[in-house]
Amino acid sequence: MSIFDRYAPFVQDFIYDHGWEQLRSIQVAAGDIILNTDENLLLTASTASGKTEAAFFPILSLFAQDPPASVGCIYIGPLKALINDQFQRLQPLCEEGGIPVWHWHGDVSQSHKAKLLRKPSGILQITPESLEAMLLHKHMAIPRLFGDLRFVVIDEVHSLLRGDRGGQTLCLIERLSRLAGVNPRRIGLSATLGDPEIVGKFLSQGTGRKTLIPQVEGPGSKWRLSMEHFYVKDAQAGEDKPDIKALPVLEEKTDQAPLQADPGLGYIFEHTRGKKCLVFVNSREECEGVTTSLRQYCDLNHERDRFLIHHGNLSAAYRETAEMLMKDEDKSLTTVTTSTLELGIDIGRLERAFQIDAPWTVSSFLQRMGRTGRRGQPSEMWFVIREDEPEIRAMLPATIPWKLLQAIALVQLYLEEKWVEPPRLDRLPYSLLYHQTMSVLQANGEMSPASLAGKVLTLPYFHRISQDDYKVLLTHLLNTDHLQRTEKGGLIVGLTGERVTSSFKFYGVFQENEEYTVRCDSQELGTVVAPPPPGEKIAIAGHVWRVLEVDRKRHVIYCEMVKGKVPAYFGECPGDLHTKILERMRTVLKEDKQYPYLMKNAVARLTQARFTASQSGAATQPLIQLGGKMWCLLPWLGTYGFLAMERFLNLKVGPEVGLKNLDSFRPYFMQFTMEADAKTFFETCYKKIKEDINPMELLYQHEVPQFDKYDEYLPEELVRKGFALGVLNLADVKKRVLEWQTTANVGE
Repeated sequence: MSIFDRYAPFVQDFIYDHGWEQLRSIQVAAGDIILNTDENLLLTASTASGKTEAAFFPILSLFAQDPPASVGCIYIGPLKALINDQFQRLQPLCEEGGIPVWHWHGDVSQSHKAKLLRKPSGILQITPESLEAMLLHKHMAIPRLFGDLRFVVIDEVHSLLRGDRGGQTLCLIERLSRLAGVNPRRIGLSATLGDPEIVGKFLSQGTGRKTLIPQVEGPGSKWRLSMEHFYVKDAQAGEDKPDIKALPVLEEKTDQAPLQADPGLGYIFEHTRGKKCLVFVNSREECEGVTTSLRQYCDLNHERDRFLIHHGNLSAAYRETAEMLMKDEDKSLTTVTTSTLELGIDIGRLERAFQIDAPWTVSSFLQRMGRTGRRGQPSEMWFVIREDEPEIRAMLPATIPWKLLQAIALVQLYLEEKWVEPPRLDRLPYSLLYHQTMSVLQANGEMSPASLAGKVLTLPYFHRISQDDYKVLLTHLLNTDHLQRTEKGGLIVGLTGERVTSSFKFYGVFQENEEYTVRCDSQELGTVVAPPPPGEKIAIAGHVWRVLEVDRKRHVIYCEMVKGKVPAYFGECPGDLHTKILERMRTVLKEDKQYPYLMKNAVARLTQARFTASQSGAATQPLIQLGGKMWCLLPWLGTYGFLAMERFLNLKVGPEVGLKNLDSFRPYFMQFTMEADAKTFFETCYKKIKEDINPMELLYQHEVPQFDKYDEYLPEELVRKGFALGVLNLADVKKRVLEWQTTANVGE
């Protein structure tokens, strides 16, 4: 029988109704594995390739033949918006088959959740944080809710692989499986995976199954790509140059621009007119600032406001309104967004995506590119790179257009090698260990230390953590009242621990700042960090508001809307660049290659940068003398290699070469003063790296580098160990120094 013939009749009808003439190859491959084997499955294929249907068509067909006696499948999605979107996509199909589909997260009504609790069945769509809350508060009900659980589908699995959130998800699946006495098959879905084999092993941890990864040739996709550069003020790099255009652009118009307008935003304003677009930015602050500026353009040009806003600090009402309006095919609207609209939410026929500056990862670039180009159209992205024009007397590193190089490197790595960042699975997750320890103990009540260790340390994600480390953690938590010992010698959550676990913020493991809810009358606008005093202004939801009152006890800000523009602030937004991207940036600076997607100003700016780099040696030499005792080092290392290099220079090399005043512009370059010459610097680096350094030696005295959310509750020795052995990338430093030894002709 063909895979189509194995589908349930209602699934076949769904396919006929949608006019699909044949199954896609990924749907055939997934159907074969789900229906004919008992193994796990990892589906990797481009955005809009039908991965969700590939997984659910056979699952629903199996459920139609043999309905599960509880929830039969959990779908875990990284975003509430993605859960909502997939719920709407699956609900009509499941209704036809009489299979209930439920969604569960913070914005879902209690009445909807209560129905599931009364009659657990079908498919449950949930975020990792809501699953954590369920295990914490519905602990005794887990066997009844999931006693016949057969599948766990993890969507956008790549988004969970570069931090504790992916580890939390695996721990939750394992804890739930043990409680319910089940071993569900795991299915991972992703459009952008750097090393599927490693991810497959990660997915299978603790299941006793293999993960099958079908090699599916997808249909060739076309891109329409352009990249333009703008100085925020003054003349542009490409003025008076021949007009080079990678994409046909709209006829130029002379729009009214706000005072001190940013020409890059004027370019976006013009080229979104009459189109349905997304504008991606890299932080919530920038999202607010860009939206406010674009709305000012509308005001000055007497146009209706055609810009929406979407980011994680906005209220659910604001986010869902933007999603709903973007799905309206008759409206030509543009939404300015962070990564919240990067993942697989279907917001209709998008014509164009803009990216302001460069994203941090190839994966993110591909996800954002994949938002457009659905329904037979080519994907289309316009990069808009902005920078302040370097001053005439600026030192060399400030004259390099880092964001332009980064954007080109991201694109070229994928075009040339199909390279995407590999997962980061080699960390020492002590922060998550604290979190899961407290969660398990809160859910179970009193436990002996041995029983607690048996439930937590045996979770496969903690395979690198020793029993000795766990004893250190438990002793510290007892001393700080996060845990308390009972008269019988058991452990319970202490008073300090209760304050942590009773907060709704405990469900998540990603870092977040203390937030204040912003309200105008009865309307909730979103949240901000560090509220200004009354009378000051804040920017949120794409408008400016005057603060009327700050209720610090309830964490609420009351305000009113006013005209104007102010910067927004939501907290830090660090980037995570891979070393391979920095290395490709160096090649961009060195090579003589032209890239067909660069437009006039970008071509001129890159040509200028290459000339400067060639003259100064920056393209080939890692160490440049800026004048006198001032030096610049270009290590071309990713974020965590760069951090390790800083420490290596300060702690190991610096004392011997008179290196002082190291000032980093992470992860691009560092400047310092130095008594020694270049040859001595390289010889000293080589000598020190050959000493086989322990990463713990790269910690500063008395330093406790809190990097993850719950590090503040850990003993200092575990925080230091986790940062040194799990964050700092000493291997990249060793590789780079040995390269210098070759290029600088430094001997043994």
